[in-house]
Amino acid sequence: MARPKKSDKLDLSEAIELTAGAIERLTCRTDIKAQAFLRDSKAPGLRVRVTNTGAKSFVFEAKLNRDTIRRTIGDVRAWTIDAARIEANRLRVMIDAGIDPRELERQQQADKATAEAARASAQARQAQQEAAEALTVGEVWKDYLQQRRPFWGELHYRDHIIKASPGGELSKRRGMTNKLTKPGPLAALMRLPLKKLDQATIEAWAAHEGKTRPSSARLSWRLLTVFLTWCGEQPEYAPLLPAKNPAKTKKAREALGKAGTKSDALQKGQLSAWFSAIRQIGNPTTSNFLQVLLLTGARLNEMQALRWNDVDTHWKVLSIHDKVDGTRSIPLTPYVEALITALPKRSDYVFASARVLDMSAKNIERRQTKAAKRGTSAPAGPVMATSTTGYISEPNTVHTRACRAVGIEGLTLHGLRRSFKSLTEWLEVPVGVVAQIMGHKPSATAEKHYTVRPLDLLRVHHERIEAWILQQAGVTFDPATATASKLRAVKD
Repeated sequence: MARPKKSDKLDLSEAIELTAGAIERLTCRTDIKAQAFLRDSKAPGLRVRVTNTGAKSFVFEAKLNRDTIRRTIGDVRAWTIDAARIEANRLRVMIDAGIDPRELERQQQADKATAEAARASAQARQAQQEAAEALTVGEVWKDYLQQRRPFWGELHYRDHIIKASPGGELSKRRGMTNKLTKPGPLAALMRLPLKKLDQATIEAWAAHEGKTRPSSARLSWRLLTVFLTWCGEQPEYAPLLPAKNPAKTKKAREALGKAGTKSDALQKGQLSAWFSAIRQIGNPTTSNFLQVLLLTGARLNEMQALRWNDVDTHWKVLSIHDKVDGTRSIPLTPYVEALITALPKRSDYVFASARVLDMSAKNIERRQTKAAKRGTSAPAGPVMATSTTGYISEPNTVHTRACRAVGIEGLTLHGLRRSFKSLTEWLEVPVGVVAQIMGHKPSATAEKHYTVRPLDLLRVHHERIEAWILQQAGVTFDPATATASKLRAVKD
C-alpha cells in the first residue's frame, strides 16, 4: 500500500492509528476560528487537535455521567505518541472508576496551595519566633517604658532611665562635669536576649551589684521584677520567659541585702543650732527653701516644683503636686508665708534657680584653659546660670556644710521630712493629721473611709506645730505684726 502524500486529506470521521505523518498532515480551516480532531484507534479517547493557527496538541476526550470531559495532554512536539497513549489510558481508567480528572486536578492544586500556604505560615512563624528570641532586654525595656509612662510620675520614669543607662556621658552633677557617668546597675542586663534572662543570670547579677552599690541595685531589682511581671502578661513576650518570674528568688534578694533603716532627724535640742546655721546661708532662696522643707514636711521634689500660682495668700493655702493623689492642699502657715513672699519673683517657680557657677579661681582658670584649646574666650569672672529645670537644685552640699558648722552630722534633706514627723510627737498631734499634711496614705480603715478633715482643722494643728518649732529654735516671729513682702519681678 502506497504511503499517503502530505497533500492528501485525512478522514477525520474515522479513528486511525496515529503516526507522525498523519499528525503532520492534519490541518483545519485558517480563514475562521476553528479546530479539528484526529482520533487514535489504539488508545480510546486520545485525539490530536489542530487549530486554525496550526498549533497541534494531544488531548483526551471522554464522557462521564453524560458530561463531555476534555483534557489537554500536551504539545505534539513535546510528547511522543506512545507517551500520549499512556497518559490517555491513565485518564481512561480514572473515568471508568467514576473519577473526574478535572476535579482531581483542582483538588490537587488546592492541596498544593494549602501546603504552600502552610509552609509559608510555618516559615513566617519560624522567622517571627527567631526574631522574638533575638529581642534584647533593652529593646523590650524601651517598649515597656513607652507603654507604662502615662501611668508613672516623672521621678519613677527617671529611675528607669538612670538604672538602665549605659553611661559614658558627661556628668551633669556639680563639680563633676568633666567626668563620665558610670553604667546603671541594669545596663549589663540590657544587652542580653530576653529569653536568656533566667534565675541564674539574675542571681549572678545581684551578687555582683550587691557588693558595690547595694542600695541602687535593690531599687534596680524591684524595677526589674515589675518589668518581668509585665512581660509575662504580654502575648508577644510571655513565651520567652518561664512561668515564674525569674527575678523573684530568695537568693537574689539575699544577695542584695536589706535596706538599712534611716533615722537621721533633728532632735528638739538641735533646732536652735540648725535654724541659726540655715538662716545664715547667703542665698535667701536656699535658706528659705530648707526652712520651708522642715516646716511643711513636704517631699523634696514637691517643694522644688512649687509655683507661684500654687500659693494662695488670700485663703492661706499651698497646693502641692503629690506623687500619691496628684495634688494635695495644706495650710500656708504664717512663718512659711513670710519666707515665701520674701522671695523675689524670678520665674513661675517660687524657689527659682539663680546660682553662681565656678566661683573659685581654680575653676575659672580651668574654664579659661579649655576655652583657649577651643580657640574661644571665656569670661574672666564667675558665670551666672540657672538649672535646666528652672527651679532650685538639691542643696545637699550647702545644707551639709551648714549642719557640720554647728555640729550636726548625717542629716539629709529627706531627714528634714522625717524631722517634721518626729517633732510632732512632742505635741501629741493626731497621726492622721500629720499624715495628711505630709501626703502619706491613710493607714487605717477609719482614716481612709470615715475621717474627713477640712483644711481649717489641719491649719489649727499645723500652725501649732510651726509655732512650737520656732519657739524651740529661738526664732522670734510675731504673726500679728509680720508683713509679707510684695511679690516683685526681678531681672537676673
